[in-house]
Amino acid sequence: MSVLVRSRVGSLGAAARAVIPCLWRGQCFSSGNEPAERSPATPLLRHLVYKIKSTGPITVAEYMKEVLTNPAKLLGIWFISEWMATGKSTAFQLVELGPGRGTLVGDVLRVFSQLGSVLKNCDISIHLVEVSQKLSEIQALTLTGEKAPLERSADSPVYMKGLSKSGIPISWYRNLQDVPKGFSFYLAHEFFDVLPVHKFQKTPQGWREVLIDIDPQESDKLRFVLAPCATAAEAFIHRDEVRDHVEVCPEAGVVIQELSQRIAVTGGAALIADYGHDGTKTDTFRGFCGHKLHDVLTAPGTADLTADVDFSYLRRVAQQQVASLGPIKQQTFLKNMGIDVRLKRVHGGSHQTEARPPKVSVSPVAGFAELAWH
Repeated sequence: MSVLVRSRVGSLGAAARAVIPCLWRGQCFSSGNEPAERSPATPLLRHLVYKIKSTGPITVAEYMKEVLTNPAKLLGIWFISEWMATGKSTAFQLVELGPGRGTLVGDVLRVFSQLGSVLKNCDISIHLVEVSQKLSEIQALTLTGEKAPLERSADSPVYMKGLSKSGIPISWYRNLQDVPKGFSFYLAHEFFDVLPVHKFQKTPQGWREVLIDIDPQESDKLRFVLAPCATAAEAFIHRDEVRDHVEVCPEAGVVIQELSQRIAVTGGAALIADYGHDGTKTDTFRGFCGHKLHDVLTAPGTADLTADVDFSYLRRVAQQQVASLGPIKQQTFLKNMGIDVRLKRVHGGSHQTEARPPKVSVSPVAGFAELAWH
């Protein structure tokens, strides 16, 4: 999980995790108390599923650590600390790109409510950029507690409006450009890794884009081929590139440029958390179907496609206008936010309720460095 942080003012924290593709096979065991219905996917569940698919099964100990160190609430604290560090503006917008089911921003809102005395003189509004009507309905239900937002306007840039359970206004947009400009904190969690990439291979004749063509041997089968000459997207390859194979995402550059312009003019910060690398990986384009790796060219439309985010490219775009920090590891971000203190409290609190002296065990904090999204 990688993160890039950009800000006009203040010191920021962020997170990163390298992913090594690997496919494991093993026996299935039952917990003995499976629910009758499938529970909604939370951001942490999606992270765990992705992690297991990428690196193989995890231990029960690691699962417990993942749950204990869930960063959702810490993100809320991070936003508040950045707001305080940048002068406690009288108002700020929290803008999330691709909010999924709305559970992450919901956790952030709960932190805002818990620290209401700190934010009591600040006018806060939530702005969600979501192109899926179905997902926006789920987000509305998660965040407002109602089956429908208070207002709908299909032809307006703000196509839905509502109030959170704590009374904070929420607006939905299809495009980032439609979000009002103002002092804002931007959040993009696993947003950039699903944006389309162009793939390039270095050849003796120079860079050649990897294209998808029909297999001449089978009319209903696709295959990768190299373009016979240079293509327009080659302009996005950095002139000092040393890798033999690269993936570039022009759409990501457009989004970063928009965020950077907004932050440079109106202030704020952006936190990007995603699976990625800092300009070191090559071929990361892959598909997942039924929680298994899937050939990206087989049965198109039946698998989720993803590519690791190249944070070195995002940083180059951002640094043209604003300060850029990261990416750094998720572990580092959590430690900077005081997760080790939280673990000590959990560990200590559990022993205080025991009727007998606790057994000698390794502190959860001691194993944090090895287990927390290392």
